[in-house]
Amino acid sequence: MTQNIKPTRSELQKLKQRIKLAMSGYNLLKKKRDGLILEFFAILKEAKSMREELMNMYRETTKKMNIARVVESDIKLQSMALAVQQKPSVTLQTKNIMGVVVPKIQGSAVKKHFLERGFGNISSSAVIDEAVSGYEIVIEKVVKFAETETALKKLLIEIEKTKRRVNALEFEIIPKLNKQKAFITMRLEEIERENIFRMKRIKNK
Repeated sequence: MTQNIKPTRSELQKLKQRIKLAMSGYNLLKKKRDGLILEFFAILKEAKSMREELMNMYRETTKKMNIARVVESDIKLQSMALAVQQKPSVTLQTKNIMGVVVPKIQGSAVKKHFLERGFGNISSSAVIDEAVSGYEIVIEKVVKFAETETALKKLLIEIEKTKRRVNALEFEIIPKLNKQKAFITMRLEEIERENIFRMKRIKNK
């Protein structure tokens, strides 16, 4: 703006309204950002615990499977794996975390009773059942962990996006609007003084 520009009270009022809306949006976005960060760290804590539990369970189950391979044979284990009729499936839905849509993943037909595994006439054994049961639990944990990891990634993307919008409002848009407001207020005061001075001159004449 230059000194020749003559703003109006209406323009100043509109600018004040824009500043009010910008401040309202800024406060809402800050609350959203802070809420998302709290949710992120709560889920991150859960994810760390799940990862540790999953890794421990996987190591133990791998040991059980190695025992089964020694006691039985790889050929028998492969035959039993091929005999399985009902395959696990995954159902993908969504849920909402503070406006962020994240996946809700559910596995079905993962954990089975030993009679439901479909080995047929191939005789199983205690070591095989223990190893298979362990891997079924591991798969259930993997499905849940995948849901948690994906939610973390989506929340992190939304946090970064919200932070950028908050910073833009705080350091660019609102200061610029306030600067315009200060300039218009100053010009209106100058114009008012000029008008008063002009009126006095007319009156004196």
